[in-house]
Amino acid sequence: MALPPLALYIHIPWCLSKCPYCDFNSHPLHGSIPETAYVECLLRDLEQETTDLASPRPLTSVFIGGGTPSLFSGTAIARLLQGVRDLVELPVDAEITLEANPGTTAAARLAAYRQAGVNRLSIGVQSLSARHLERIARIHGPADVRSAVAQARRAGFKNLNLDLMYGLPEQSLAQAYRDLEATLALEPEHISYYQLSMEPNTAFHRAPPPVPDEDLIADMQLQGATMLAARGFESYEVSAYAPVEYRCWHNLNYWRFGDYLGIGAGAHGKLTFPARQRIERRWKLRDPAAYLDPANRDRLVSGKQVLSEADLILEFALNALRLSEGFDAPLFERHTGLSFARIADRVGKARSVGLLAPEQEDHRVRPTELGRRFLNDLLQYFT
Repeated sequence: MALPPLALYIHIPWCLSKCPYCDFNSHPLHGSIPETAYVECLLRDLEQETTDLASPRPLTSVFIGGGTPSLFSGTAIARLLQGVRDLVELPVDAEITLEANPGTTAAARLAAYRQAGVNRLSIGVQSLSARHLERIARIHGPADVRSAVAQARRAGFKNLNLDLMYGLPEQSLAQAYRDLEATLALEPEHISYYQLSMEPNTAFHRAPPPVPDEDLIADMQLQGATMLAARGFESYEVSAYAPVEYRCWHNLNYWRFGDYLGIGAGAHGKLTFPARQRIERRWKLRDPAAYLDPANRDRLVSGKQVLSEADLILEFALNALRLSEGFDAPLFERHTGLSFARIADRVGKARSVGLLAPEQEDHRVRPTELGRRFLNDLLQYFT
């Protein structure tokens, strides 16, 4: 077992409103954001996390997600990132991403984020159809999306991801085509193209809207992948498309079973302890009020779990098999501490039914197109 790369995830839990499909730890904003207190709490959280590291190591990336991080001022984000640099090594070329929603981006604020060191912006477009944005209760319109992208470019951002969904309520194949075509016209460096899903504990799960059937969903996915490939966007993960130089390094670290610190209300982290021969997951207090409560300042961790061998095998597969490139035996052994022999039989069975590609000279374990389409079926071999 070796120490893998280390990333940092920072969770900001507030939104202007709760989307009916969202199952993230996000909370509608009532009143003003306690951003000063929250940033201080985040940095105290990070300080406690760094004391538990097996050894000091630099961050490969930082991802500020939510919620809606773009509700925070440029001053708050600058204070946060400076505090991170004070506590842990953050190379000058590290990828630093901030999620932003159209309608919550102002030119001056985006410029301040860029000045603070944010070098990658992920904008929650979801659709460029006013009708479909209304159906999924987004509070922005198509004009807000185009304005946000233009403002980001003026602020100096040269690495933009745009999130786009398909399979929206009553969406046709032609409408999905036009949505993606309009998104490509904005010339992002990266596109996250994923299906609307009805997650438990969401408004859409309780009262599902009329969505396209499975065959139409499959057609939308194939149509989208074809369009993206024609424009030079490589499908390097189930829902991530980009030229090689614009792959998201933070997410690649997740998918390659790297380590990450998680700070903020409800944030999750994963740490490797080679000396103890264990990998541990931990998560923070979920409720923002509890997270901010001074009485909990030294009790921000809500729970911990040491991963069993079965956990390690499933979680590694759950992540690595999302990648088009799959994984090789050395990566599995380094990042789990297990011998590849522990999964060789499972790999063989998945290959025999066409969910994994036949073994080649490079000995990589790669999902086939069928395996990527039916990832849940593939993962059954690793449970």
